Amino acid sequence: MREIQSIRTRPEVAGTGAVAVLLAAVLLAGCNKAASADKEAAKERPASNPMEIRATPALMERVKVGEAGWAEVGGTLEVAARVEVDESRVARVGAPVMGRITELDVHEGQQVVRGQVLAVLNSTGLSDAQLGLLKAMAQQQLAQRAVERAEQLLQAGVIGSAELRRREAELAQTAADVAASRDQLRILGMPPDALENLEKTRTINSLLRVTSHMDGTVMARKVAPGQVIQAADTLAEIADLTQLWLVADVPEQHAGTLSAGQTVQAEIAALAGVPIKGKLAFVSATVNPETRTVRVRMDLPNPQRRYKPAMLATMSIADRAQRKRVIPAAAVVRDGDKEHVYVQSSPEVFTLRPVTLGDEFDGRRVLVDGLRAGEKIVVDGAFHLNNERIRLSVQGA
Repeated sequence: MREIQSIRTRPEVAGTGAVAVLLAAVLLAGCNKAASADKEAAKERPASNPMEIRATPALMERVKVGEAGWAEVGGTLEVAARVEVDESRVARVGAPVMGRITELDVHEGQQVVRGQVLAVLNSTGLSDAQLGLLKAMAQQQLAQRAVERAEQLLQAGVIGSAELRRREAELAQTAADVAASRDQLRILGMPPDALENLEKTRTINSLLRVTSHMDGTVMARKVAPGQVIQAADTLAEIADLTQLWLVADVPEQHAGTLSAGQTVQAEIAALAGVPIKGKLAFVSATVNPETRTVRVRMDLPNPQRRYKPAMLATMSIADRAQRKRVIPAAAVVRDGDKEHVYVQSSPEVFTLRPVTLGDEFDGRRVLVDGLRAGEKIVVDGAFHLNNERIRLSVQGA
């Protein structure tokens, strides 16, 4: 009975072993399949560093790798500016004597020409100066007659030559007084025709005509009819607005490289879209101690009177060219509030790194800091690379 039982048990044992072997094979195949699946998933899974990406062959075809280069870069300094009157084209019209304004034919904004009468004054000082000329002319006539009589007496032997010379000296003195009186009236603003009429008619006229010294626009009127003014008072300010100044105050830390002749481009806020080009005509030799700025200006032709004094503007001054490191603008990726570039760490792996950049010119950006010499970066296609990095990051999350 034991032998029969043992014989019956052996096939069962054999069957159990086959089942175990089969189960092990199935488990091994499952493990291999799971490992292969893990490898495939690892290819799609983003790297542990969120700023790093492994580019696929298809993506590498859209990416161009290069290095930062060198270029001659001309910096640009942008400062606030304003339109001002050309001070060399301004006249301040005043009365040379004290008097009362009897007529005033001038108002702000009026266009005047050289010689135009702006006001009429009644001046006792002018009357006194005219009286002085008439007295000097009378003394000159008396001295002339005395010399003529002395010449006759000398020929008759009544007087000596010394008396004739004395009277001639007196005549020269009176002639000098007449000339001085004429000059005084000219200085007081008496026109030549009025002076000639005074000498002919010997009639005193106390009215003085104040005229414009130049062609231009009346910027301000300082007096009113009936007002008594002094010799130092200003009646009106006249300016030629066909030529203006564009003035700016440059911070002293940027003023060291400025010089007359540098190229300037400006734009007036009230005339947006109208570029103004020129050159610096003046750079102040001193620093304003209160504002710590240096005054600069450019000439602004204004034949059409489009520009007006006190208009606000922006002035861009081209600095001297300097050799600086640059990268293509297409290589720059904006992430958050910082600028980055993709640095190649291996043939297919790129890392997003923040950099410090300067101004942009001709499709390039000045590289201030963030890259070492010889480092490879994505110079074209950074946009596609960044989109793929973001996609993988979102998929992994």
